[in-house]
Amino acid sequence: MVKWFNVNKGYGFITRDVGGEEDVFVHFRALRGKGHRTLAEGQRVRYYAMRNDRGLQAEDVTVIT
Repeated sequence: MVKWFNVNKGYGFITRDVGGEEDVFVHFRALRGKGHRTLAEGQRVRYYAMRNDRGLQAEDVTVIT
């Protein structure tokens, strides 16, 4: 679920349902779709979590309707 997303900055965080307490960073470039891509607080999303030197980052993000 989207914890928060700043439209102006183009990034935010996703709270994981399972698998730990660490939130997942999400950047607008990881969102599927074309044109202006954004998320809203509370939206449920599906994604792949990748670990890098800064922590967990979401890739291939889609909104669950």
